[in-house]
Amino acid sequence: MLRREFLAVRNRLTADVVDETGEALARRALELPELADARTVAAYVSVGTEPGTLALLEALRARGVRVLLPALLPDNDLDWGEYTGPDSLARVQHGGKMALFEPSGARLGPDAVISADVVLLPGLAVDALGMRLGRGGGSYDRVLARLERAKARPALVVLLYDTEVVARVPAEAHDRPVHAVVTPSGVRRFTSP
Repeated sequence: MLRREFLAVRNRLTADVVDETGEALARRALELPELADARTVAAYVSVGTEPGTLALLEALRARGVRVLLPALLPDNDLDWGEYTGPDSLARVQHGGKMALFEPSGARLGPDAVISADVVLLPGLAVDALGMRLGRGGGSYDRVLARLERAKARPALVVLLYDTEVVARVPAEAHDRPVHAVVTPSGVRRFTSP
């Protein structure tokens, strides 16, 4: 129910708002010390009315950061590939699910994310405790569990619209808080990586 509400608000956004938000998010995110020091960032390509990520991906690549992007596997886990520019993306339709832009180059395996200094997570909302509400597919829950098993401690950052930082979202026992949320109006920190 809550997911549907957030998606309904996003679906009313215009392409101009999505583009402007992406530019603002890139500026704000690039101010994060974690991104300034990062050698490898696991990110994602926004789709539809998600807060835009392409400007940020390009800015990170221009800084010489290695950017890893996910490729959805049949079991909803994520494989990873390297982003080397807009030409390195392929639009992939996943059955009845949404089409995603994924890296077209070599696959690095699900464990590649363990090398990331920062993991940029998609989401629909984050609450006052840093708990993230995802789309419900479990892909990033698997990523976070993989990081925990490997004792990897990347900074976990969610990119959202200002209205998606809320008082409370439902959380389950396996959910872990993120370290920060970036919105067009600023950065809010929750915990240290």
